[in-house]
Amino acid sequence: MSEVFEKTRSGVMGAAVAAFPPHMIIMEESTRDGVPTFWVSRGQIRAVLQAVKAGGTLRMLLDLTCVDERQRIHRDGLPASDFTVVYHIQSFNGPIDEVRFKVPLSVDDPNIGTISDIWPNANWLEREAWDLFGVVFEGHPHLSRILTPPTWVGHPLRKDHYARATERPPYTLSEDQVFDEQEALKFDPESWGMKRHSDNSDFMFLNLGPNHPSVHGVFRVVLQLEGEFIVDAVPDIGFHHRGAEKMAERQTWHSYIPYTDRIDYVGGVMNNFPYVMGVEKLAGITVPPRAQLIRIMLAEFFRISSHLVFYGTMVQDLGQLSPVFYIFTDRERVFEIIEKICGFRMHPAFFRIGGVAMDLPQGWDGEVRAFLDYLPKRLDEYNELVMKNPIFKARTKGVGVYNTEEAVDWGVTGPGLRATGLEWDYRRKAPYSGYDQIDFDIPTAVNGDCYDRAAVHIEEIRQSLRIIRYCLDNMPGGAYKAEHPLAMPPPKPRTMHDIETLIHHFVGVSWGPVIPQGEVRSCIEATKGLNQYYLVSDGGTMSYRTRIRTPSFIHLQQLPMLSRGTMIADLIAIIGSIDFVMADVDR
Repeated sequence: MSEVFEKTRSGVMGAAVAAFPPHMIIMEESTRDGVPTFWVSRGQIRAVLQAVKAGGTLRMLLDLTCVDERQRIHRDGLPASDFTVVYHIQSFNGPIDEVRFKVPLSVDDPNIGTISDIWPNANWLEREAWDLFGVVFEGHPHLSRILTPPTWVGHPLRKDHYARATERPPYTLSEDQVFDEQEALKFDPESWGMKRHSDNSDFMFLNLGPNHPSVHGVFRVVLQLEGEFIVDAVPDIGFHHRGAEKMAERQTWHSYIPYTDRIDYVGGVMNNFPYVMGVEKLAGITVPPRAQLIRIMLAEFFRISSHLVFYGTMVQDLGQLSPVFYIFTDRERVFEIIEKICGFRMHPAFFRIGGVAMDLPQGWDGEVRAFLDYLPKRLDEYNELVMKNPIFKARTKGVGVYNTEEAVDWGVTGPGLRATGLEWDYRRKAPYSGYDQIDFDIPTAVNGDCYDRAAVHIEEIRQSLRIIRYCLDNMPGGAYKAEHPLAMPPPKPRTMHDIETLIHHFVGVSWGPVIPQGEVRSCIEATKGLNQYYLVSDGGTMSYRTRIRTPSFIHLQQLPMLSRGTMIADLIAIIGSIDFVMADVDR
């Protein structure tokens, strides 16, 4: 067994992992991102993952996904596999931050055991993998479609599934199909995993959403009620699903950047960040210091914008209407700065492979400085108006409580994790783009309830202001984009200077840059938690596989646990405190 694996066994997995022998591992794979990666047979993966979790360091299932390997060319030396199930396990305090396990499966027998009893957040992740790839997780409590309609035929992320409507015959709907669609819309509690909890009580089923303002988008929660108390709650997602991961396989590495903005549609360029960093890892591009700090500054502006939306809408959900108008006025000031720097407001798609689209405009620093002086006083006013409001406190304190261990089990990251008392922020744990140069605090709370989640969000706005002030006072000179042949597109002055660069620009924009084969994970501390891109390149102009791990998808499946035994009014507070957007859930 390799030195890396032995280090992983002893250093991260702990003494409990030493119990399983090395023969459980088929092989170790060297990847472009340096994450320890091990292939495991499907018969051994449960034992391996149970031992990993029991070790006490690699505690969180960060992601679970699949790769359809059947059209991949560059697989030399890897185990034969039609579908590869990929598990990414995250550490919070070990000498190795993460580990990746892969399980090869055959197209004729795409079956593997569930791990939803080991990590509860695997429930939706396995349903997604079955829905989109057709991998069957044996023993799963409710393996059913999650992002596509129940009548959907096929598995959309398989390579042999069509990507565009033009690849199919014209759409028709026969009378039999109309009947089948109508039957699929009927609500059957048992098919949703619900059951009567006692024989001497009357139950009512209630739809909350998918168009109710308190569910923050096209999101449906089916409630089973006894009086006003919630016996069970089943989230229903997929109304907003647009196939962002499938579209990545049909766009060049460069032209896919605008799609990322719209994943978390209040996060803007924050969504560009992990994607372009992943491509840069694959291509071996070093981003200039000025571009790195520009990226940080703009990302923190969008963090402020997103947190302001969270603040205003959560308060509005609980019946306090005035703050949302004041808060959205401040968000407008953020957009004015972003528009003057980037040219667009919500979705500027400003980051590029190798840097940013253009340099900072003349006079940018004056408006940024004025905003930094303005917002703290407004936050003080909101503190008096909202956080000290007795009604807001009564509606949020002690409601929707979970502790650190529960948060880790459910894959909760970001403000929701820090509200339980764990001082853990990816910008500090694994600094990227120059965050290690900046002094800022990591806000935490102790109770893990709705109130504390709101409090952490507000303090994070103040810390983002500190980070932006550092960028303002320490912005270096130099290039805003790397001088690298795969940086897209090349700086315009060079394009107009010599024919070689003009050709490079034409070919790159028309066909896309050819990114070396390999795979990487790229993760950031986004507005709502950890946002990770897992990119697989087969040495072409387009991604072979783009996996987007979004915090909203992971966090929302905790809703049933948090809502059981509460009242409907409490559920509204819980939904608001989770801080999600449906595009980030459905992608």
